Amino acid sequence: MNPARVLVVDDEALIRWSIKERLSEARLRVREAETAAEALAAAEEGVDLVLLDYRLPDADGLTVLKRIKDLDPDTVVLMLTGHGSVGVAVEAMKQGAFHYLTKPFDLEELAVLVDKGLETTRLRREVKALRASRSEPYAIERIIGESEAMRQIKALLARIAASPASTVLLTGESGTGKDLAAKVIHFNSPRAAGPFMTITCSALPETLLESELFGHERGAFTDARQQKKGLIELADGGTVFLDEIGEMVPALQAKLLRFLEDRQFKRVGGSVDLHVDVRVVAATNRNLEQEVQNGKFREDLFYRLKVLPLYLPALRDRTGDIPLLVRYYIDSFNREFRKNVRGITPDAMRYLESQAWPGNVREVRNVVERAMLLSDAPELTVEDFTLPAAGAPVSQEFKLPAGGIRLDELERSLVEQALARAGGNQTRAATLLGLNRDQVRYRIEKFGLTKPEPANRAPR
Repeated sequence: MNPARVLVVDDEALIRWSIKERLSEARLRVREAETAAEALAAAEEGVDLVLLDYRLPDADGLTVLKRIKDLDPDTVVLMLTGHGSVGVAVEAMKQGAFHYLTKPFDLEELAVLVDKGLETTRLRREVKALRASRSEPYAIERIIGESEAMRQIKALLARIAASPASTVLLTGESGTGKDLAAKVIHFNSPRAAGPFMTITCSALPETLLESELFGHERGAFTDARQQKKGLIELADGGTVFLDEIGEMVPALQAKLLRFLEDRQFKRVGGSVDLHVDVRVVAATNRNLEQEVQNGKFREDLFYRLKVLPLYLPALRDRTGDIPLLVRYYIDSFNREFRKNVRGITPDAMRYLESQAWPGNVREVRNVVERAMLLSDAPELTVEDFTLPAAGAPVSQEFKLPAGGIRLDELERSLVEQALARAGGNQTRAATLLGLNRDQVRYRIEKFGLTKPEPANRAPR
C-alpha cells in the first residue's frame, strides 16, 4: 500500500519542517508548499490530506480551501490558525474544513487529527467507489442500441436525469426496458447516492399497496402490530419507481396526487403530515390518455405525472439494434453459464431479425438465454432458436394414415429422430419432443435405445 500523501501549506519554514518531521515518523509522504499557488499546484497532482495555514503571502486560507474542495471534494483539510482567528476557523469548517488547530499547537495532537482525517478520506473514497460500482451498470453509454431512435432516447435520458423535475412518466409496450430506464434516470442524477425504491402497482391489493407506499401506524388495521415506514418515506433523497401505474385504483390515485402536489403525506392511520424529497418515476404499458377518457385514470394525476414524458419504442421500430442485443446477451450468458459460445451464424441472425418480437427486448433476452442453455455448439444456429418450448402444442396437424399406425413404433421413431437431431443431447431432444429429460430417458430405456456417438469421435 502506498503511503498517504499529506500537503503542508504554511509560509513559515520552521513550522513546515517540524510538521514534516513528525508525520514522517508515521511513514506518511509529506510535501511542503509556502504559497497558495504552490499549494494548488500540488493539490492538482493529488493529495489525501492538507494542513492549511489561514495566512499566506498570496491568498487567504478560505480561498485556497474552496479551490482545493473544487478539485476534490473528498480531500480532508485541517486549518492552521492564530489565536485571534478562531472565528475564521469556524467559518472554514462551515465551508468544508475537517477541523482546525490554533498556533502554537501540540504536534501529538496534530498527529492524532491527521490520522483521523486520513481515515475519513479513505472512507469517503471507498463510499464513492462503491456508489460508482453500483451506478456503473446503468451508465447511459452502456444502454444497448445505436439506432436513431435509441440515440434520441439516450439523449433524453441524460437530460431527464439532470433535470430537477420531480415526476417522470415512462410509456411503451411491455418489455421495452422501462424499469431499466428508471434506474438509468436515478443513477445518472444528483439523487444517485440516495435510495432507489420500486413497487409494482398491480402486484398488491389496494389496502396493502397504500401501506407499502405510505407506511402505517401501529394499530392502523388488524395486523398493524408496529409502525412501518412506506417506500416513499424510505426513499427520501432518492427515487420511487411506480411500475404499472395504470393498474392503480382511483382511490389510491387521489392520495398519490395529493402527495405529488404537496410533497407531504400521512401514514395509514396517522394524523401527522410527513415531508420527503423524492423523485417519482412512473411507468405503464397502457394508453393512459385512453384510460382517462374511459374514466379509469384521473386526468389531473395523468398530467401531474407527465411533467417529463418518455416513450420507449418497440423493438420492431429499431430492428437494427437486434444484432447488438443478441451479441450482448450471448456475452452475458457466457459469463453466467460459464460457456464459450463464440457467436451466432449469419442465417440465425437473419432469422432473429425477421421476427416480430411482440415481447420486445425482454423476449430477445429470454430466447437467447434458452438457446444458450440448450446449445453445446460453438455457435448458435437457426435450430437453436426454433426448438419448440417444452409442453408447447405442435403447430402442424398430424393426420392419421388410412392404414393406421403402430403407436409404439411411431413413438420410438420420434425419439430416435429427436436424439439424432440433437446429437444425442437428451435435454435438447426432450425440447424437440415437448417432454422433459426424465420422460425422454424413460423412453430410451423402454425402447432399448442407445445415445448416438458424436460424429467426430474416433473409432475404437
